[in-house]
Amino acid sequence: MASPMPSTPAVHTGPDEVLRRLDLAVAHKIDGLLHGEYQGLVPGHGSELGETRAYHPGDDVRRIDWNVTARTLSPYVRDTIADRELETWTLVDMGPSMDFGTALCEKRDLAVSAAAAIGFLTARTGNRYGTLIARPEGIEAVPARGGRAHLMASLHRLVTSPRAESGTVDLGAAIDRLGLYARRRGLVAVVSDFLADPDTWAQPLRRLSTRHTTIAVEVIDPRELSLSDVGLLTVVDPASGRTREVPTASRKLRARYEEAAAEQRAATAATITAAGADHLVLRTDRDWLMDVVRFVVDRRARVHARRAGMGAR
Repeated sequence: MASPMPSTPAVHTGPDEVLRRLDLAVAHKIDGLLHGEYQGLVPGHGSELGETRAYHPGDDVRRIDWNVTARTLSPYVRDTIADRELETWTLVDMGPSMDFGTALCEKRDLAVSAAAAIGFLTARTGNRYGTLIARPEGIEAVPARGGRAHLMASLHRLVTSPRAESGTVDLGAAIDRLGLYARRRGLVAVVSDFLADPDTWAQPLRRLSTRHTTIAVEVIDPRELSLSDVGLLTVVDPASGRTREVPTASRKLRARYEEAAAEQRAATAATITAAGADHLVLRTDRDWLMDVVRFVVDRRARVHARRAGMGAR
């Protein structure tokens, strides 16, 4: 494995040093994008009811005020007042498939980086942060609490989470569990490689997105998208431990692999979009900090453009 970027935790680095580097990376390169203490990663709706107004195409139909609509015979929605306290939850997939990386780091390291970025960026006065760590043997939950000490302790649990030798994470069940813990409307992030069949986690993700601002963080390694010609390659299935020899010298095999990988990723992206979640892709061969920056800037611009368009009507 190549040497990781300065801002990406290395496998051999101690947990305290990993968290220190992540803290500095987020504070120096990302923090400042968020204007206002209570907006978190993205501007979202609060849970306290505000004024009603006429419905405009593109409004969230879940905010339709049916009482006013029935009285006026025209659709009305009720705006909400921004909460003074944001509750953020992250679900981090720590299955065996995450212990893989052929570029700057392992997918596991990138998942920790994503959770840390979300935690540091939403750590403001009164805000709370909780996390669920999903492993084949079960789910470890760290309740949502405020304060920097709790945030650092939660991230330390992630960094020191033991590696699973085999088995798979039931991502759908883990997302459903997250919905049970995240009772208050807020920001939730699901960090995984999403290699499981989308049919197993599509409905749970959709249910989660109906209540929360949801971000699906997909972690990818370039070797999952294409194969290099390295001769006879022995690969291991992290779920079962079985090995298989792959003749990568075959151009036809490499083409079929790329086609299958592209179809899988397209299905994953379509499922995430259909569920109503935002989609952030992080790769082990790219600067994850810049990918997070682009995602935040793009989404905030889209939200502000939509609000400006609504105001002009």
